[in-house]
Amino acid sequence: MNKIAETEKWVQAKLANDTTGHDWQHIDRVRRNAVLLYKKEGGNREVIELAALLHDVVDDKLVEDVEKAYEEVWEWLKSHQVEEENCKHIVHILQTMSFKGGNRPAMATLEGQIVQDADRLDAIGAIGIARTFMYAGAKGTALYDENIAVRSEMTEEEYRHGKSTAIAHFYEKLLKLTALMNTQTARSLAQERHTYMKEFLVQFKKEWNYHYENADC
Repeated sequence: MNKIAETEKWVQAKLANDTTGHDWQHIDRVRRNAVLLYKKEGGNREVIELAALLHDVVDDKLVEDVEKAYEEVWEWLKSHQVEEENCKHIVHILQTMSFKGGNRPAMATLEGQIVQDADRLDAIGAIGIARTFMYAGAKGTALYDENIAVRSEMTEEEYRHGKSTAIAHFYEKLLKLTALMNTQTARSLAQERHTYMKEFLVQFKKEWNYHYENADC
């Protein structure tokens, strides 16, 4: 039994209809990021790869019953002969890796740090920009509103349900992620993506505030 291949199929089926940017393509990019980081940083590859593949099937943004989702993951892992210690490790990673307004404890293991970094890398840069607007559109969130202040500190409830915009999300989360990377490899990879996001925001604000009567053309 190929645990990885079987898990790929299971996750693909679960996320087949996602329109929020947490689709199979996102999962596969995170898994590939995680394997790259593993090759540089080390760790338990089975734990890393399975946690990367499963990290969104228990996300409260995507599932209605989180407790049931975790039960399904546990049963899936056990039925595919994943050792109990590895099952516990994977579930702990899934429980800890989400940003949630910066209210999560730090990752305790290298494997968890790698999976968290892999997910965060896919949240920034050009793909991160695209996914931000995809999620905002799916959830009916405004593109930008100058009258909605960027929030600096939030509870988990405020982060999930408070009023915000797609552009505010860059300041509330995405621009913070490079500094929060756990591994040196991820920090290095994040720099280019971080710079690209900052340049995008400068251009966005320039176009948003553009007035034709002042144009030199």
